[in-house]
Amino acid sequence: MTNKEYGAPVTIGDNCWIAGNVTILAGSKIGSGCVIGAGSVVSGEIPDHSVAYGVPCRVARAVTDHDGLEYHRELF
Repeated sequence: MTNKEYGAPVTIGDNCWIAGNVTILAGSKIGSGCVIGAGSVVSGEIPDHSVAYGVPCRVARAVTDHDGLEYHRELF
């Protein structure tokens, strides 16, 4: 009604994987190498190399070397 809008920049680091139906709110920061689970709502800061999901999106664990494809031959 007042023609005023407020926003903040969204920052997404390099080499991130963001699943489907993820909502990223204004002012959010997603670090490099992160994995964001499907249906999550990111409303804050997600540190580098983290696996995060949920509403609101929270860090579940860190991304490790064991997450690499060389450890998961069943995916080939």
